[in-house]
Amino acid sequence: MQYDTAIVGAGLAGLHLAHLLGSRGLRVVLIDRRPSIATPIHTTGIFVRRTWEDFPLPEEQLGPPIRDVILHSPALRRLTLRSAADEFRIARMEWLYLALLERCSRAGVAWIPGAAFLSWQPGELAFVRRGLRIRCAARFVVGADGARSAVAAQLGLDRNREFLAGVEQVVACSAPPALHCFLDPQLAPGYIGWIAADGRTAHIGLAGYPSRFDPSSALAEFRARVAHIADGAVLERRGGLIPVNGILRRIANGSGLLVGDAAGAVSPLTAGGFDAALRLSAFAADVVTGFLDRGDPAVLRTYDGARLRSQTFVRRCLRRAMRVPWPSALIEAGFDMLEPLARRVFFGRGLSLAA
Repeated sequence: MQYDTAIVGAGLAGLHLAHLLGSRGLRVVLIDRRPSIATPIHTTGIFVRRTWEDFPLPEEQLGPPIRDVILHSPALRRLTLRSAADEFRIARMEWLYLALLERCSRAGVAWIPGAAFLSWQPGELAFVRRGLRIRCAARFVVGADGARSAVAAQLGLDRNREFLAGVEQVVACSAPPALHCFLDPQLAPGYIGWIAADGRTAHIGLAGYPSRFDPSSALAEFRARVAHIADGAVLERRGGLIPVNGILRRIANGSGLLVGDAAGAVSPLTAGGFDAALRLSAFAADVVTGFLDRGDPAVLRTYDGARLRSQTFVRRCLRRAMRVPWPSALIEAGFDMLEPLARRVFFGRGLSLAA
């Protein structure tokens, strides 16, 4: 088995990059440790307007548009923000992943599920599948293998160091489409609680620093507090680690590069994490293609996390502010003054990632 590029991890970033590279005529192999990419799902699946406008996502897998963001204070006072445009849509992620995998197949990408990454050395990828150690030749490797990237460790690139723990339940619910955000440092220390409703289901969850709370008990308490907004039978449980250190500085070298969560391309503050992941993958496709065509290290140097971080300065400042264990009384006192900042955060245009 000989490939131009081996991609480890079939999340949104890995699937998008695999499709782009395969469409350009490169020989690509995509591996993932899960036997099926349709399960388990860890993310809520919120897409922002800029993403579905700029990327060819399958329309049938995106839920109804959402224009309302409703902020809730610790005492459950409300501040409603309404956009003149459709701002968010919640995807059926299992079907979205399968649709993107089908695109990869049509582009000639080799798909190997149930394959656990073992090691990378220049020119060779090793993984275990069904108890067998398998090696394949590849000129370049891409780590799309999540927040705790094993590929990043093998390549000697930067790794995520700061995480939130997130947990949510998907319930049957007919609440009107809206994105509810709950500011409560006791229940969600360092982040927020949320209800993402699309008129058919609601994702009820929260996240915080693992050292400051117990996610399961916090979610049970949170669900009891918000039962008047969304309640119903649990259809699905999701959860996982969310890297919040921003885009990492060293995300490429002569052997490979990182995309998605592995590169820190996450924006949990704005519900725009998928947008950052897709844009970084599109940029990575140009870089990988250029490097393999010309073998010029200067091409890889453009894939510089330190330069990309400069585009997220305001969001990183807000992220640092959220680390502070603010007293609930202080948040309550300043709650009515949050509207201008909240509009910029939720309805802004985000990262450009211009090549």
